[in-house]
Amino acid sequence: MNALLSMYAWLETGLVALTGFCIQAPLVVTWPFDRRKVVTGRAFRLIGVTAARLNPFWKFSVHGKPVRPSGRTVVVSNHESNADPFLISFLPWEMKWLGKASLFKIPVVGWSMWLAGDIPVRRGEKDSAQEAMAACARWLDKGMPVMIFPEGTRSKTEDLLPFKDGAFRLAIEAGADVLPMAVSGTRRALPKHSWRFATSRALVTVGTPISTKGMTLADVERLKEMAREQILALRASLMPFTGVEGKAPGEE
Repeated sequence: MNALLSMYAWLETGLVALTGFCIQAPLVVTWPFDRRKVVTGRAFRLIGVTAARLNPFWKFSVHGKPVRPSGRTVVVSNHESNADPFLISFLPWEMKWLGKASLFKIPVVGWSMWLAGDIPVRRGEKDSAQEAMAACARWLDKGMPVMIFPEGTRSKTEDLLPFKDGAFRLAIEAGADVLPMAVSGTRRALPKHSWRFATSRALVTVGTPISTKGMTLADVERLKEMAREQILALRASLMPFTGVEGKAPGEE
């Protein structure tokens, strides 16, 4: 039964993505008047929300009442599964996402990411990383928040992976705030290296912005730790609602 329902869920997701792209693509006519690509970006996020709502396995929502971040903000979150973007898209504001370049090569989904203004990066390639960070900085300069998973990839366990420097260097160099957020429950929604979905109650919640005013690159490690502590605490606050057993804030 799980296999049949999972096949249905993939079919539903594919049909929603295709239908959404057909709606999103004509919206490029707004680009001359919408330099931040808010319209095409929000259209893409709503595709993800729609697919999640129609998935028979998932119950996703936002916990609390998050305040819209300022435009000059680098948003960082823990990364549990490929279901994370669906969940985070429930947040009621637009931001541009840093994602693996390979995702942009997926038909329909990759095209929609490009139309939304998301930023591709090739793992392990220094030049690609520099180009991606420059693109993120340009979005920040336009008053558009950027979304980065500082772990770089999905964690296989409940423990957070080490944070990479990129998001925090970017924030300091751009004079941007860092906004931690956390997800919980998505690891069960779509386990890593599995095509089968699972019943999941997943939540996303948003923390308190961390100002980088007065910081230099020497403060990258301190900034990473401040963000990590918030994410751990935020995730722990969600666990009673998502049925996930985890460690207390600050424990590894």
